[in-house]
Amino acid sequence: MHEDRRRTIKDTAAIVNVSYGTVQTILTCDLDIHHLAAKFEPRLLTPEQKEHRVAICQELRQRAVDDPSFMSRVITGDESWAYGYDPETKQQSSQWKSPGSPRPKKARQSRSATKSMLIVFFDIRGIVHHEFVPEGQTENAEFYCNVLRCLREDIRRKRPELWCAGNWLLHDDNAPSHGALVTREFLAHKGIITLPHPPYSPDLAPCDFFLFPKMKLQLSQSAGDPAGIAECSWYASRTGLPARVPAVATALGSMCRCTKGLF
Repeated sequence: MHEDRRRTIKDTAAIVNVSYGTVQTILTCDLDIHHLAAKFEPRLLTPEQKEHRVAICQELRQRAVDDPSFMSRVITGDESWAYGYDPETKQQSSQWKSPGSPRPKKARQSRSATKSMLIVFFDIRGIVHHEFVPEGQTENAEFYCNVLRCLREDIRRKRPELWCAGNWLLHDDNAPSHGALVTREFLAHKGIITLPHPPYSPDLAPCDFFLFPKMKLQLSQSAGDPAGIAECSWYASRTGLPARVPAVATALGSMCRCTKGLF
């Protein structure tokens, strides 16, 4: 097994000339080893990228220790798809059962083809700015700069103390539109200070590991609500905006309340 960790029990039994069951017992019971599939990773980081991740995390942690107001000045943002229908998660479909009752079953479901790109910025007090990307619009550098202009206006209205102090910090990921030359020039011209973010690190983006999962959990819970479906259809017919805007707005509103307990 040390020579070839992908060797099967059947092949090992043929090599050592013992029964399949004996090899299985030795491997699982005596040696306490198990045959597992490799864990899927979106991206395998190089040692240099891993060191860069650690350095950035240590830098941000030290800044939070040195400056008690650091976390309150950070505004983080990201994008995510909002689907017309999100199937319920495995956790949502779980239920209690007695030893004699059959295991619950459900049909396989898939997301709807209708979807809209949602951009959200929030801080420790809640949502600062959110908007949908118009259908057919590519999120390029020019569009992202317009989003940042809207973000600055919402900071001026909703966070006047940060706006007057001019010390708020922008945290976003390394999407092409975020790191484009046009975007960097806009940030420099407006004096917007950005925080570093290591590449291929969604686990370090609060939107990816906190905001969007909780928002989509509420969206999937409201997907089968007839009243919610009627409201979304009426809203879409009157405004021309994505049909799930009301549901997304409700989910984001609840996130404003639970965001306060994040930090």
